[in-house]
Amino acid sequence: MNDSSPARTAAQLLVQALEAEGVEYVFGIPGEENIHFVDALNDSSIRYILVRHEQGAAFMAEIYGRLTGKAGVASATLGPGAINLQLGVADATTNSTPVVAITAQVGLDRIYKESHQVVDLVSLFRPITKWADLVPTAEALPEMVRKAFKTAQTERPGAVYLAIPEDVEKAPVPDGLQPLKVNVVRPHDPSPTQVARAAELLGQARRPVVLAGHGASRAGASEALVRFAERLGLPVATTFNGKGVFPDDHPHALGAVGFMRHDYVNFGFDEADVLISVGYELQEFDPVKINPNGDKRIIHIHRFPAEVDDHYDVAVGIQGDISRSLDALAAAAPKTFAINGTGEKIRRLIGEELAQAANEDGFPLTPRRVVADIREAMGRQDIVLADTGAVKMWMARMYPTYEPNTMLVSNGLSSMGFSVPGALAAKLAFPERKVLAATGDGAFLMNSQEIETAVRERIPLVVLVWVDDAYGLIEWKMDLELGRSSHIAFGNPDFVKYAESFGARGYRIEAADELLPTLRKALDDDGVSVIAVPVDYSANLELTDKLGELTGPF
Repeated sequence: MNDSSPARTAAQLLVQALEAEGVEYVFGIPGEENIHFVDALNDSSIRYILVRHEQGAAFMAEIYGRLTGKAGVASATLGPGAINLQLGVADATTNSTPVVAITAQVGLDRIYKESHQVVDLVSLFRPITKWADLVPTAEALPEMVRKAFKTAQTERPGAVYLAIPEDVEKAPVPDGLQPLKVNVVRPHDPSPTQVARAAELLGQARRPVVLAGHGASRAGASEALVRFAERLGLPVATTFNGKGVFPDDHPHALGAVGFMRHDYVNFGFDEADVLISVGYELQEFDPVKINPNGDKRIIHIHRFPAEVDDHYDVAVGIQGDISRSLDALAAAAPKTFAINGTGEKIRRLIGEELAQAANEDGFPLTPRRVVADIREAMGRQDIVLADTGAVKMWMARMYPTYEPNTMLVSNGLSSMGFSVPGALAAKLAFPERKVLAATGDGAFLMNSQEIETAVRERIPLVVLVWVDDAYGLIEWKMDLELGRSSHIAFGNPDFVKYAESFGARGYRIEAADELLPTLRKALDDDGVSVIAVPVDYSANLELTDKLGELTGPF
């Protein structure tokens, strides 16, 4: 008897391959050319999150990948839909985050000639991904999907891109064709020779300092980093992207480095002769800020070699599992060091700023007051996404962070507009935690349409909009370097009505003492809330002037 059941399609095989990779969510917008793929998801364990702009889908995939270590998946149609994904895809690659972007493409029967919506998407995506390719046949899908996830998730992680032609997507596949088995990458021990060389260098050091970056968070090396610092008596600073991998309330903590001026934490590097960088990547910030003369000897501990830079000339590189590398170096180090008072003074100065902020009752609110109230409202494991702009500068330098990946910024590409869509993905990754998107009004309106996605998909989160009716960071930079600013001011909607029009709750802060209780109320609600808080950024120049007058050593 003949089997009359319809043949399995490449779209169905693609979905099976995604399930084999452990994919839980696909973020995207369907198009005419990928309707078979979107339809096939209905019969799978994967939840399709329909977004309102492809850029939002890419940012959601990025933040999901960053928090889970598993590649987030973004989907779009061909042409303009695919092109709209590119900002978030580039952001993921520059932030070392695993993402798999999958889009439709025109059929093979017309891709070679001038035709409607034909764009060479592979060539567009290749410079911003680790790997980009077109799926030429349905039979190639199992191998190409496995390669995509393996490439995205292998150190150094980043985004990959697959274009699936319309005729390939709906083509039948042989019955025996199945997804490939997923192999787990095993951590490997560091080279004993390199560990010994690093230990010898530490034996010659007078005042070594540790810099922990995003790679340490990615590797889950927080506990090993604490053990390493405590055993050897070393101070530890983090990058903005590495915030939380070393707790800011630990006695060895120096804080986060990366501010535009010589901040408190920079004094911890000024007299250091050896820099032990742990999971640091150069795109996080320019190493000239902590090694201006290029004379510090550098021990680079990571899962891949360091990039070349004249201010980051590595003396010893240790490649391997970061936790194992730290434990091995701690065991081999010939001596320990005494913590001086620099870290304590840095923590005290930041603490004094936060304490002062709690008593600043002016209106509009100072940035310090907003940071202090956010910290008061959030738990140690709750997640804040600080969007690019003046918000990021204030949050990154002042917001005490105690767990890895609990304060997220974009410091690779520094894209504006990632925090609102990213907050949706953060809540999906960790539904038990409170999630707050802290964003300037400029960045907010770049992807605010995803409020509707959060409401429709019942993903509770809070958006705190810092309102100054301008691109505040650009104004800050202009005032610092030019003595005046221009072309930075704009108008805003009524944010309360705007939020309510999406079905979210809207709040307007009209006095300093309203922010903290409003934050607590919104974070406790099982819904989507938007809080508009007017901010007085005159504190920007006051801060940079104050830091410019600091003298060392601490």
